[in-house]
Amino acid sequence: MSEQDRYIPGVPCWIDTTQPDPAAAAEFYGGLFGWELEDSMPAGSPIRYYMARIGGKDAGAVSSRPEGAPEGAVWNTYIWVDDADETAARVRAAGGSVLSEPFDVFDAGRMAVLADPAGAVFAVWQAKDHRGAGVVNEHGSLNFNVLSTPDIEGAAAFYGAVFGWEVLDVGGAPMWALPGYGDFLERRTPGMRENMAAMGAPERFEDVVASLSPEQDGPPHWGVTFGVDDADAIAARASELGGDVVMQPLDAPWVRMTVIRDPQGALFTASQFVPENKGLG
Repeated sequence: MSEQDRYIPGVPCWIDTTQPDPAAAAEFYGGLFGWELEDSMPAGSPIRYYMARIGGKDAGAVSSRPEGAPEGAVWNTYIWVDDADETAARVRAAGGSVLSEPFDVFDAGRMAVLADPAGAVFAVWQAKDHRGAGVVNEHGSLNFNVLSTPDIEGAAAFYGAVFGWEVLDVGGAPMWALPGYGDFLERRTPGMRENMAAMGAPERFEDVVASLSPEQDGPPHWGVTFGVDDADAIAARASELGGDVVMQPLDAPWVRMTVIRDPQGALFTASQFVPENKGLG
């Protein structure tokens, strides 16, 4: 197994944010997370796509808003698949919508933009040269993707049919589990299961691929959570850079977290891993 084999079908693998002013957004997130940013689009292109890197590894991206996309700024979740066209067909069969038919992104890969029956938008990624995020669960990188929806039963039927996900109760909180994902991670990092058990991780936590929130306010949507070393410092820095701290840092099971809105309106969560909080309700 090579370093490039980081994902299997059904695992979120990439994030980017579409912004009205991508250059300004790149400046905000670079100042917040210390990202190294590089515009990857050819000279003269009307679209900007700033690749964000941590230690030289791809962590995410900041993009112009595509023509026809909804107004405002948003963070987008991409899920790894073997075949974007086949997945789009499964989405239709399961009652979802294909918002953008599968298309090639240069030599990087093939993607489609989709929505579940409740309207939560996500993308799928069939990789070619671009193999997804090279750094996760570190400061300034993707930590979790979260589906907020009031219809847990409907979401379970849809995502189960499309990706094979199961709803797993983790300490009273619902999460998405992909059978076999833990086996893949154990092959990549032998001893992973033993280390998680020693920390007191819930049963089958190694199979978790995303989180699930029974959100009652606002339309169903996919959101992103970034890992950070210090949630309080990130909240303070976001304010300095013109962001809005929607939820002040607070302690939750395993973490200390804060919710931030960037200057153009995209929401995200920043989460600091705090093992001492594992017993919190």
